[in-house]
Amino acid sequence: MVNEMIIELIILVIIILIVVVFVYLYNSLVKLRNRVKNAWSQIDVQLNRRADLIPNLVETVKGYAKHEKTVFENVTAARAGLMNAKTVHETAEANNILTETLKSLFAVAENYPDLKASENFRELQGQLEETENKIAYSRQFYNDTVLMYNNKCQMVPSNIIASLFNFQEEEFFEIEETKREVPKVEF
Repeated sequence: MVNEMIIELIILVIIILIVVVFVYLYNSLVKLRNRVKNAWSQIDVQLNRRADLIPNLVETVKGYAKHEKTVFENVTAARAGLMNAKTVHETAEANNILTETLKSLFAVAENYPDLKASENFRELQGQLEETENKIAYSRQFYNDTVLMYNNKCQMVPSNIIASLFNFQEEEFFEIEETKREVPKVEF
């Protein structure tokens, strides 16, 4: 009788322990998934902020460089691509395209000393640079959060809970391959 009670108590303790571990693992997966969503929303905010600055920047440059129509069209199209991106991968690609077109816009601006001296242009350029820094920080935070979440989804025993409740791994927000190459410096 006493042995049966001890065995029942041990079984009960084991069941309670399993339930506690299960709840802990499930809640930690939910918490990390929500952190990933939050981190992505921070990137989205900064990308939208940058996209909102671009029309003003384009208009400012247009005032000085009216004949650079192709550059303006490319920047506008790239901005639209970013605004219409749905997935992390699409957003990363659209962001890379927009970054390239902005470089061409700033290259045009280099040819117009009056434009470079314009306070409006300098202010917009400064805001854009600040936003780019925030995007870089947000991207790093997002990727770190995705790494923690994906690790949790893949590691035992939380991977069992992740597969049972359909927790899907998230994509990293990566830069394009050409940006990873070390630039050549020639003197």
